Amino acid sequence: MNSEVTVEELAALMKQAAGVTVDPQDLERRVDTPFDAFGLDSLGLLGIVGELENRHGRALPTDAERSKSPREFLDLVNSTLTAGA
Repeated sequence: MNSEVTVEELAALMKQAAGVTVDPQDLERRVDTPFDAFGLDSLGLLGIVGELENRHGRALPTDAERSKSPREFLDLVNSTLTAGA
């Protein structure tokens, strides 16, 4: 199993955990756009972090839920997940 979270997976998690629908290609193009521009708030991001922790069986840094953009979030999460791979 690839432990890195992709933009496509993040888009799916945004829908599943926070009810925010975003096209993965749009998310890829706007990866540096703040989460709030997509309609995702800190509680939604917390839900995504929780889901990823359950899927990967490990805690993510508390900074993950305070990430401002998809790129910041993916960089932090993926560096944590690949460090333990």
